[in-house]
Amino acid sequence: MPAWPRVPAGRSSSAGVREAASASPPSSLDARVNRRHRLSRSRDFDTVYRQGRSVSTRYLILYWFAREEGEEAVRLGLAVPKAVGTAVVRNRIKRRLRELFRERSAELPQDHDYVLVVRPGLAEAAESRGFDWLRERVEEILGKAQA
Repeated sequence: MPAWPRVPAGRSSSAGVREAASASPPSSLDARVNRRHRLSRSRDFDTVYRQGRSVSTRYLILYWFAREEGEEAVRLGLAVPKAVGTAVVRNRIKRRLRELFRERSAELPQDHDYVLVVRPGLAEAAESRGFDWLRERVEEILGKAQA
């Protein structure tokens, strides 16, 4: 049985992909900073749900809670139920919401925790209407919260 011919590393179709993927790896500091701005523990979510305030729109529910002093950064928790879609769809909507929230975080009170709950239908609407439409929905709910 003949062996597969070897292709020089520079000519391999996957070599360019590997080089592009490793060109600018995210630093561990960036990852830590992002994680620091997230709610991850169940008790943190429960505190925001039980002691915080809330507003809602057709596609989103926002809960927020003023923390005690100590943390100086806004923290966000996302709740995307399985009714929204498959894991791929839920993760995509979470990435987009995290990015939109990060853009607005400088304008928000820094001692607050937020939980953003996605209602079914948001993923399909965001996919068909675009990222700017999703940005408007996030600005709408944050505007209601500040009023």
